[in-house]
Amino acid sequence: MVHEDCVHVVGAGLAGSEAAWQLAKCGVPVLLHEMRPFAVTPVHKTGFAAELVCSNSFRSDDALHNAVGLLHEEMRRLDSLIMRMGDAHRLPAGGALAVDRDGFAAAVTEALESHPLIAIARGEVSGLPPAEWGDTIIATGPLTTPALADAVRAVTGEGELAFFDAIAPIVHRETVDMGVAWLQSRYDKAGPGGTGADYVNCPMTRDQYEAFVDALIAAPKTEFREFETSTPYFDGCLPIEVMAERGPETLRHGPMKPFGLTDPRAPTVKPYAVVQLRQDNKLGTLFNMVGFQTKLKHGEQARIFRSIPGLEQAEFARLGGLHRNTFLDAPRLLDGVLRLKAAPRLRFAGQITGCEGYVESAAIGLLAGRFAAAERLSELLLPPPPTTAHGALVAHITGGHMEAIDPSAGSTGTRSYQPMNVNFGLFPPLAHAVNHPDGVRLRGTEKTLAKKRALAARALADLEQWIAGGARAAAE
Repeated sequence: MVHEDCVHVVGAGLAGSEAAWQLAKCGVPVLLHEMRPFAVTPVHKTGFAAELVCSNSFRSDDALHNAVGLLHEEMRRLDSLIMRMGDAHRLPAGGALAVDRDGFAAAVTEALESHPLIAIARGEVSGLPPAEWGDTIIATGPLTTPALADAVRAVTGEGELAFFDAIAPIVHRETVDMGVAWLQSRYDKAGPGGTGADYVNCPMTRDQYEAFVDALIAAPKTEFREFETSTPYFDGCLPIEVMAERGPETLRHGPMKPFGLTDPRAPTVKPYAVVQLRQDNKLGTLFNMVGFQTKLKHGEQARIFRSIPGLEQAEFARLGGLHRNTFLDAPRLLDGVLRLKAAPRLRFAGQITGCEGYVESAAIGLLAGRFAAAERLSELLLPPPPTTAHGALVAHITGGHMEAIDPSAGSTGTRSYQPMNVNFGLFPPLAHAVNHPDGVRLRGTEKTLAKKRALAARALADLEQWIAGGARAAAE
């Protein structure tokens, strides 16, 4: 049943699903709009909420030394639906949190459909949400439909909202030659649910690697339509052939780095480069090619990727592809609680705000849902402290990332806003230097790790204060 006083959420991806969940948790009824399966996108395959269309990894789950792992932990403490279902459908992936994509999406969908305060409306929202809807969260993600994108452009005055993302191929595990490949996590690191041998590793000699790079550069790529030719890539999701064009050693120091990997059958023979595959479904029948997002034409993908030792007979459940992403100039257009300055009844969440990554999108959906719930309940909810992962991310989105402009230089512009994954560079610096308990000054890697631990400890302590009520007060 649709409640007449509901908050509308447009888009049931990671951000929209999380926003709807948080609203309902606060006692606010929600009407969640999702166009799939009645309208499709170039990359989605199902009508499930929170369908994962690129990697199945939420990246590092290390809350002490990695900013995205810290964001995982903060979301768990905030009762995130996405993290709850991610943990429930975890797959072995070393220190990363990878999930069974179908089981995960089905579980998120069931949780939303069964909640008494959430109703789901199937069908496309083809323009700006009407004024009579009142409070609305737009979480339409990287594949916002042209009609809605045009409506957003009209109300914001934005010119372009788009960039490109690419997705990686998925291989049938049984078609990998394990006489050539071996199982190992980098440095034998065993994450939750893992064994330290969670990745399939395909080694390359120097000659094989150089031939592979040459083939990537020479192969035909997907051609852009005229209006897409000036659309940039998100730097954190570059196609592998674009990385190859940046220099012959780029891949070897990126997704194909051999460091921390040793074939137990030939421990003295060090591979020059390694292609890693990570489990993609719970059954362990599908593995994705880590970092191999691509815009190569499909026939070229199959030919070139089968030149990788161990993948000569590989069968692909999905080949890579390219899709257009959409995001706002959020620091200029959104206020500190994600409302559109030009139309405050509209909030934005997820990748359309310019955050990048599954977990970041869900985290911004979580905050948008909580901000909207507080407003509906006549409460004031301040953003989390910028010392937390959530706070650092929303500060980046809403303007905290921007450098000061020197008026004497005569400049009135701002630094160009770019999509961003959460990282410790977004956090305010520590007030004091990090030293060894005995007072000895730390250096190098030891200093870096100690600093990350201190940033994480500060973040979780400040988050607990925020959760305890320091952010909420009665609105005047």
